[in-house]
Amino acid sequence: MRTGAEPWGATTRPRGIKKGMLAAMVDEPSSIAVLGAGSWGTALAIACARQGHDTRLWCRRSEQAEALRRDGENRRYLAGHPLGSVEVHDEFAGALRGAELVIWVVPSHGLRDTARAAAAHWELVGGRRASLIAAKGVEIDTLEPMAEVLRACLPAASTGAVAALGGPSFAAEVAAGQPTAVVIGCKDEAAARWMQAVLSDETLRAYHTEDVLGVELGGAFKNVIALAAGMIDGAGLGLNARAGLITRGLHEIRRLAEVLGARADTLAGLAGMGDLVLTCTGGLSRNRRVGVALGEGRQLQEILDEMGMVAEGVKNARSAHLLAQRHGVEMPIVETVHAILYDGLSVREAVAALMGRGLKAERR
Repeated sequence: MRTGAEPWGATTRPRGIKKGMLAAMVDEPSSIAVLGAGSWGTALAIACARQGHDTRLWCRRSEQAEALRRDGENRRYLAGHPLGSVEVHDEFAGALRGAELVIWVVPSHGLRDTARAAAAHWELVGGRRASLIAAKGVEIDTLEPMAEVLRACLPAASTGAVAALGGPSFAAEVAAGQPTAVVIGCKDEAAARWMQAVLSDETLRAYHTEDVLGVELGGAFKNVIALAAGMIDGAGLGLNARAGLITRGLHEIRRLAEVLGARADTLAGLAGMGDLVLTCTGGLSRNRRVGVALGEGRQLQEILDEMGMVAEGVKNARSAHLLAQRHGVEMPIVETVHAILYDGLSVREAVAALMGRGLKAERR
């Protein structure tokens, strides 16, 4: 573990990796704190520990931490995937001490409270103090992306580099070591390259971009489109409808993201199209599963209670709706999902409304 304020460089191959297998790897294990022990946080902790990093996983509740330590796995959120060398903590002091990289994986609506609590222990974090946000969402009250929420909560003089993680990445497959490509958005290129090297191995390949906002918005709003895709499947409306919805859904996300200052090419890449296709079609997608149940005629609260896990698209439908209204961006799919979730519109009525809209050129 490195100590003190050190440069972002020093990236060479790790032990056991032949020259040419991977482009840029860290020269020694890093100290990593993963805050949030849901399925995605657990998977990222397992992946980091598998690479030999000193990895600590923070749980919000002490009883959850005890269960993880006792069982050697997260049976509630990611059963069947051993934690390996991951240390489990329920206190920030133990989780953050000496950490060079802090990965934030709490639900987006809980990030502000978690960051405020962690800020009281921020002096324990290592010299680099890099933060990688794996939570996907836009805060409803402020309509701020997670990077801005985090910067507002951590000590300004020692916040360090703030980055966002995106891309098509189901937690169970990452934990199992199946090939996965992700993207890191960070304005500090040296910090981005270091985080890229820390995360990457033979099974997890990380790209990087300076477009933090594009990575965040792609990850947040694809969940809204995934709800709609699930509704189409649940209502038995066919593959043509789903493919059309995914394509037009990406167009809506890109249109809003560009107005907010993100880049179109980011939304055409892993954080946009890649994550959108996976979440709209994959059986492991929580948001798609919620949509399927809605399409079958079930009630939203009943679905969420039964699932017992967060489906970020439910809250992000509201933030996308509010942002579209604020900036005058037309987003018919998002507005329809919002009406189904919050105004009682039926799926059949929604389809009729979308199909009956005025005709126009494809890119308008």
